[in-house]
Amino acid sequence: MTRYTASHWGIYEVHETGPSLRPWREDRDPSPIGLHMLDATRSDLRVKRPAVRLGWLEGKRTRARGKEPFVQVEWDEALDLVANELQRVRDTHGNEAIFGGSYGWASAGRFHHSVGQLHRFLNTLGGYVRSVDSYSLGAGRVLLPHIVAPMDTVLAASDDWDTLAEHTRLVVSFGGMPHKSAQIDPGGAGRHRLRGGMEQLGNRGVRVINIGPCSEDVEQGGNVEWLPIRPNTDTAMMLALAHGVIVDRRQDRAFLRTHCVGYEKFEAYVLGRIDGTPKDASWAARITGASAERIRALSKEIGSERTLLTATWSLQRSHHGEQPFWCVIALAAMLGQIGLPGGGFGLGYGATNSIGYRGARFEGPTLPQGRNAVGAFIPVARIADMLLEPGAAFDYNGARHQYPSIKLVYWAGGNPFHHHQDLNRLVHAWQRPETIIAHEQFWNAHAKMADIVLPATTTLERDDIGFSSREAHMVAMRRVIEPVGEARDDFDIFNALAQRLGVSSVFSEDRDTNAWLKKLYDEARPRAAKAGIALPSFDTFWQQGLLDFAGREAPPSFLRRFRESPEAHPLPTPSGKIEIFSERMASFGYEDCPGYPCWFEPAEWTGSKSSGEELHLLSDQPATKLHSQLDHSTLSRAARPHGREPLSIHPSDAVRLGLNDHDPVRVFNARGACIAIARVTATVMPGVVKLSTGAWFDPGDDIEKHGNPNVLTADRPASKLSQGCSAQTCLVSVERWHGPLPDLTAFTLPEFVQA
Repeated sequence: MTRYTASHWGIYEVHETGPSLRPWREDRDPSPIGLHMLDATRSDLRVKRPAVRLGWLEGKRTRARGKEPFVQVEWDEALDLVANELQRVRDTHGNEAIFGGSYGWASAGRFHHSVGQLHRFLNTLGGYVRSVDSYSLGAGRVLLPHIVAPMDTVLAASDDWDTLAEHTRLVVSFGGMPHKSAQIDPGGAGRHRLRGGMEQLGNRGVRVINIGPCSEDVEQGGNVEWLPIRPNTDTAMMLALAHGVIVDRRQDRAFLRTHCVGYEKFEAYVLGRIDGTPKDASWAARITGASAERIRALSKEIGSERTLLTATWSLQRSHHGEQPFWCVIALAAMLGQIGLPGGGFGLGYGATNSIGYRGARFEGPTLPQGRNAVGAFIPVARIADMLLEPGAAFDYNGARHQYPSIKLVYWAGGNPFHHHQDLNRLVHAWQRPETIIAHEQFWNAHAKMADIVLPATTTLERDDIGFSSREAHMVAMRRVIEPVGEARDDFDIFNALAQRLGVSSVFSEDRDTNAWLKKLYDEARPRAAKAGIALPSFDTFWQQGLLDFAGREAPPSFLRRFRESPEAHPLPTPSGKIEIFSERMASFGYEDCPGYPCWFEPAEWTGSKSSGEELHLLSDQPATKLHSQLDHSTLSRAARPHGREPLSIHPSDAVRLGLNDHDPVRVFNARGACIAIARVTATVMPGVVKLSTGAWFDPGDDIEKHGNPNVLTADRPASKLSQGCSAQTCLVSVERWHGPLPDLTAFTLPEFVQA
C-alpha cells in the first residue's frame, strides 16, 4: 500500500528506501520544492533542544534580542519557565498583554496546524490579542464584503480552466498569473493545474493580455501579449478602459440597473464631472507609461467577446491597494458578463493552485479553538505599530480601535522576519515586549530573535490529516521519520504547559493525538455527506492513505445564481447587489478610500516628479520555496549566485548603472539596504527591479547580507479601511557593490553557552 504525505507544494509518495519522497503519480506538473522537505528536515540548522536567551535567563530583559547567546536547557526547565512567565503576565497585566501572533502557513496538516494549536491553548487561559486578515490579502479581505461577498466566497466561485477554455475568448490579466505562485495551496496542493490550464487556453485560441511590469508573470507561448505598465498604476489603466467603454456607449446598462448600485457616481468620476479630470486614454498613458493608442484599442476589445478580467493578489499589496480590486469589478460589471461562464472577473488566478478548480466542497477536519475572551485585535500588518505605540488609536473598517500594551509574544508556525515590511523597524519594535516565546524547527532569524525557543517537529515527523476542500483530497499523513533531536509536537508542548497551568483537560479533552485525529475525521463525515461525498471509516482511510474527490460536480457559483435572479439570490452586501458605489464605505469618511473606486497617486512610484533615478522594487513570491519555508534547502540555495538572492533588472538600467549579469549590488533606500546579485533580463520593464522574498533575514553592519527585500519595503498601511500591507509600493536605488562580500550568517547556529 502506497504511503503519502501532504504539503503546501503538493502530495508526495513516501518510499521506504531511505526513506524518500516522490511526486504523486496523478500530478502531471509536480512542484520540485516539496521533494527537498526530507533533507531540509534533517538539516544541522534544526532546533534540537530547548534554548533560552542568556540575558533573559539572568533576568536582564534588555534590548539585546538577536545579539546574545543561548543556553540550552532540559524540557522540564523550559516548560516551567514558559508556564511561570505566562502566569506572571496574566496576573500582573491581564490576558490583553499576550499577543498570539503566529501568522504563517505552518503545516498542511489539519490537527498539527500550530497556529490553531496555539490559539486553542491561549483561549483555555482566558484569551489573547489576535491579528486579523493576512499579508497576502489584507486590503482585499476587508474590501470585498462591502461590494460583492467575502473573499473566500469570491475565490471559490472562480471558473475552472475547462470552463475558461470552452467559453472565454479574451483574458485581460492585471498583474499576471504566475506559475511559481501556483505551486502552492493552503492545506496542500494536489494536481497542479495552471500550466495545463494555460495550455488549454492556447490550444483553443484564447487571447491573453498580461498587463503589468513583468513578462514572466504569465507563462509564455500561445496567444500572449505583454502590455507593460508602471507598478501601482493598474487602477488608472482600468479607469481609462472604463472611459473608453462609456464614450463608445458599450456599457451594459440593463445589468448595471438590475444587478448593481452606484454606477452613476462612478461614471461621473470617470468622465471627470467630479474632479474636472476625464480618466481617458491620454490621461492614463501619462500615468501608466502605456501608449494611449493601445489603451483605446483595448477598451474596444474588452467585452466585444467573452472576456475575463483578472487581478492578481499583489495589486492590493500596495498603497491604496483596495482600488484595483474594486475597479476591476466595476469594469467587469460595466461589460455585463459577470455570472456568465468564462466571463466577468477573477481575483488571483496563479496566486494559489486551487484557483481554477471547482468541485464539491465541504469543511474538513478542523480543530476547534474555543472562545477568545479578549476582544482586542490588530490588522496583521500592524504588529510593529502595536509594539511601538501601545495605546495609540487606529482606524479599521469603519471603526476606531486602540493598540494594546503587549508584554508577551507567543509565536508558533510563522516567521515575522519574513512576512513583515521594514524589518529594521520591526527589529526595533521586537525589543519592546518583556518576553518572546517561539516554537521553531530551524535556527532562522525568528528563533534567534526570541527569548525562549522550543523545538517543534516538522510535518514529516508526526501523524496528521492533510485536507484541502479546494483541492479535492484528503491524505493520511503518517509519520515518515522520527523527530530530530528533542523536537516535540506543538500539541504535546501545549498540553504539557496546560498541565502546569491546570487546564489540561480543557485543552486536550483527555485525548491523545490518535484520538483527536479520529474525532476530527468522524466529525467531518456528515459534512462530506451533505456535499455528496461518502467518506469511509477512519481506519479504512488511514490504511488507504489517500482519498481523491476530483471530478465531483460543483454547485452553480453564487455569481451565476445572482445573475439569473438577483432578487432570489441577493449578494451579502447592504443592497444585495454589486456596490460600485458603497454608501457604507462612504460613511466611514476615509479620505484615502472613498465610496467608489478611484485613482490615488502612490506614496512611492516612478511617475513621481521626485523619484529621480530611483527604481520601483517588486518583492514577489519566490519560485524555489514558500515564503521563507525551505530557504535552507539545496533547491533554494542553488538558485542564488554568490549565496544571495538575484535582483532582476532591465538591460537599459544595467547599462546606465554600469552593471553586468551576476554583479553583486547594493540595493538601498532610507529604510535600509541589502546585498543582491544582478540578473540582467528584459523580462522586467525599464525602471523596475524585482527581488523575490524568502531569503532568511541576515542583518549585518548597516546592511542585510542575504537579499531580503523587506529591509527596503515600507511599513505603511494600504489605507485606513484595511490597514493592509503595501509591500509593492517601494522605490530603491541600486549601485555596484565594491569590495569583498561579507560572510553570510543566515545559515549558522547561534552561540550556545553555559548558564
